[in-house]
Amino acid sequence: MTDAAPAPTGPPAVGTGAGPESLWRNGDFLKFWLGETVSLLGTQVTSLALPLTAIRAFGATDEQVGLLRFLQLAPYLGLALIIGVWTDRVRRRPVMLAANITRMLLLALVPVLYGAHALGMGTLLVIACAVGVASVAFDVSWMSYVPVLVRGPRNYVAAGSRMGVSSSAADVAGPGIAGFLVSALTAPVALVVDACSYAVSVLSLLLIRTPEPRPRPAARRRVRTELREGLDWVLRSPVLRALALVGFCCNFSMVTVWTMFLLHGTHDLHLGPTVLGGVFAAASVGGLLGAALSGRVIRRFPLGRVYLVAQSALLLGPVLIAVAGGPRPVVIGMCTLSFFTSYLGLGVAGVIIVSLRQASTPQSMMGRMTAVFRTLLFGGGALGGLSAGLLAGRIGAGPALTVAAAGSALAVLGLFVSPVSRLRALPGEPMPNAEPMPEPEPGPTSAGAPAR
Repeated sequence: MTDAAPAPTGPPAVGTGAGPESLWRNGDFLKFWLGETVSLLGTQVTSLALPLTAIRAFGATDEQVGLLRFLQLAPYLGLALIIGVWTDRVRRRPVMLAANITRMLLLALVPVLYGAHALGMGTLLVIACAVGVASVAFDVSWMSYVPVLVRGPRNYVAAGSRMGVSSSAADVAGPGIAGFLVSALTAPVALVVDACSYAVSVLSLLLIRTPEPRPRPAARRRVRTELREGLDWVLRSPVLRALALVGFCCNFSMVTVWTMFLLHGTHDLHLGPTVLGGVFAAASVGGLLGAALSGRVIRRFPLGRVYLVAQSALLLGPVLIAVAGGPRPVVIGMCTLSFFTSYLGLGVAGVIIVSLRQASTPQSMMGRMTAVFRTLLFGGGALGGLSAGLLAGRIGAGPALTVAAAGSALAVLGLFVSPVSRLRALPGEPMPNAEPMPEPEPGPTSAGAPAR
């Protein structure tokens, strides 16, 4: 393999270079895309199966379920920045292979221990945290690896769009499948499906033949210096800083609401796994619509205005759960509409957010920039899960949902002062002429599982 070319000194130009080639003729990208699509579908099983294992097998309290959520995402708080520095120094494919093999083995271990009557709540918490650590390594690597497969900014923008649609499609189909599998197989045994999905992803990565350039070694590279460079890159940019802070609030809100609704639906509404899965599957249609329509909307309206409306929908969606009342079918319908609204906003906003991040960051800084965002975004999710369990345990899941919805609505005020809301187009591109690259951000569905 050849050494990497010298890193660019500024943000990559958007909309420059040769036109996009057909990705249907790029065999290595198709292998990666297939593996990740299957893996994303499998993670929906874990979204329901892991907390339901805690609730049904061990009678976990609200606080324990919140702790489980926290431990799944907590590694992003402590490790994302360090792993981001490391992945900018090494080839990404071996890192992703090791991460997926680790997650595959850990999830397969749950039903084995459960069948041997050796699975306890403490063990489940440790496995959840370990899966989260592996997820950090994969998550900060894939975004930098895709450009290697598709060779060129316009090509990896199109590649990311396809991956975003796969993620939204998995959000639609996955929860319903997950609910059926949990009902048919029990929650611990259903985790085998996610373990198998990781096996497919590992196989797809092994079949890729595109050489990955070795990062050029630099003299006296220090972790502390590179950490500071990544933080400075994000925090000194008004746009990136605003995206990160609002993203923290959004993920805190969404994971809090997701966890509280799972507790409320299980304990108060007495909804089975099939019904819970159906609610999330129906609501996820909003995410698919958002991803599918985002390109047209962004081309027609100013970028900042679309961002403002989409993020507002995301943050105001939980209000519908708080005001839901009446017969049980009406309550379920209102909850579904709430998540649908949030998913729809997430589907559109995610396209804009990652497009701005990529348009503002050179490839040499991409891993560290991603790590900073992951620390804040998933840190917000981790704290949201912990807060949800503690608050629900103190005042009940139903009242806690009302508190969470009010706090989420207040966060909308920050959108009106954000510099992102005043943008008209991506940096360096007067009018968007291609769909920006979406990345699956931690939303209502991925809030319930380690990030992909």
